Amino acid sequence: MFIATLIAAESIAERDISEAVAQMTPLCEVADWNWIDEGRAADIVFSEDADWAASVLHGRFDRSDVVIQPAAHRAKRLLVADMDSTMITVECIDELADYAGIKEQVADVTERAMRGELDFAAALDARVALLEGLDESVIERCLAERVTLMAGARALVRTMKARGGHAILVSGGFTRFAEPVAAEIGFDRAIANYLEIAHGKLTGTVRKPIVGSDTKEKTLLAAIDELGIGVGESMAVGDGANDLAMIRRAGLGVAYRAKPIVAGAAAARIDHGDLTALLYAQGIPSAEWVTA
Repeated sequence: MFIATLIAAESIAERDISEAVAQMTPLCEVADWNWIDEGRAADIVFSEDADWAASVLHGRFDRSDVVIQPAAHRAKRLLVADMDSTMITVECIDELADYAGIKEQVADVTERAMRGELDFAAALDARVALLEGLDESVIERCLAERVTLMAGARALVRTMKARGGHAILVSGGFTRFAEPVAAEIGFDRAIANYLEIAHGKLTGTVRKPIVGSDTKEKTLLAAIDELGIGVGESMAVGDGANDLAMIRRAGLGVAYRAKPIVAGAAAARIDHGDLTALLYAQGIPSAEWVTA
């Protein structure tokens, strides 16, 4: 059995769902549909042709997010998440570069790396080298002035943890941002790159080995093993090419407002809603979300 979850950016009409179900039935056996939150999110339970269901639903609900997954292990016990442009709204290295007056130059490299056009580690080394001599105090200033949590981040992590889940933040960014962000949101731990600093200044280097795609994938697989859960009980979410490996290996791999290379490869994509869409994808109504 499969579950298709419809998640509206604004609202969904009951009539539209009924018409979609009717359109699915030539190739899908629809068992039922029900509201998770009336007008906002709904589940359609069906069997048989998931590809046909996807084509129907994405076509009819092009202004909403549609997540189709096996019904088994829908509730996830592990979340592994990217940070920049996923759990927070910015790319931290680009914002640090802005204080150095070189944001445009650095942001162009960041964008190309996230699109998979550049080797991630080499691109990170090149960008960090441009920050050599930047005062260490700028990190705390950037954290306070520029870093904003993505809408729904707290609710996603805190709700999953309240239900017995485990959450890990794994970032190709820097520990000086990832650790406080993880603590504020409620992650169990954070893994990120270490910016090297000497005499109160950035040295223009990052400690090796670099946290990249391989680290993210290994972190996901190791956590599955440590928790003694099945792969189907895991979820990974990110937006850039360095998230692809973990997204492909997770039980539910989610491209969140992602670059085309990621959106095209992920099992699920969220383009319209915020991170609470991943709670709806687990069948959790808003009345059960934990936000404090």
